[in-house]
Amino acid sequence: MHARDTIPVAPHEPVPCSGCRGGQAGEIAFEFAFQPIVDVRQRTIYAHESLVRGPEGQSAGSVLTQVNDSNRYQFDQACRIKAVSTAARLGMREKLSINFLPNAVYRPELCIRTTFETAEKCNFPLDRIIFEVTEGEQVQDRAHLVSIFHAYRRFGFHTAIDDFGAGYAGLNLLAEYQPHLVKIDMDLVRNIDRDRPRQVIVASIAAMCHELGIEVLAEGVETRAECEFLAGAGIALMQGYWFSKPVFQGLASIDPATWP
Repeated sequence: MHARDTIPVAPHEPVPCSGCRGGQAGEIAFEFAFQPIVDVRQRTIYAHESLVRGPEGQSAGSVLTQVNDSNRYQFDQACRIKAVSTAARLGMREKLSINFLPNAVYRPELCIRTTFETAEKCNFPLDRIIFEVTEGEQVQDRAHLVSIFHAYRRFGFHTAIDDFGAGYAGLNLLAEYQPHLVKIDMDLVRNIDRDRPRQVIVASIAAMCHELGIEVLAEGVETRAECEFLAGAGIALMQGYWFSKPVFQGLASIDPATWP
């Protein structure tokens, strides 16, 4: 599905929910940095993850501490709009990964409307957008999160579970919904080349995901030894400082010396 395709919405409900307010974030000022996700097998950039930063490149925390119950919905919508429009402005040709707040989505078929409109306006293909949720966020209603994931898949988006192995949902969420991607938490990746328990756990996650038809991505890769061990274990998708730090309002290129 591409941005120019017909925007699917629920019958008789042609406008987004009132909580979205057209994607305005109120008083919260923010921009994005982008960190590449690489495919070491193909030696290419697979996607770029959009990471919230302050307007001058300040930390994500300086922005996220301003999010509360009164502006969470508007902020989530504004993030989607700015991530897509910035990616298009930068000429991104790879996939774009956007984090979303599951507790900030009333009804996915309505709240996604602004994303469709932005993608259409920017001519950014829908099948290049990944929506990911951090497993570490305590989801108030897991059934609702699963329904959001299913809706996004129907609309043509890719889906991902971030920080797998570190959060509240764990295997229960994976049993109810199988995303396109599972991102293994960086604490499981750290020093994996010399840590037998981590090797066993990551190998088990990779084998399980393979059986379920889910791609595995190792995040937080910081050393050549970690990169080469993961590649040898059959994990092709990676993300971390070994390849590139996030680039504020820009897209990284990969040093050929980093490939395993």
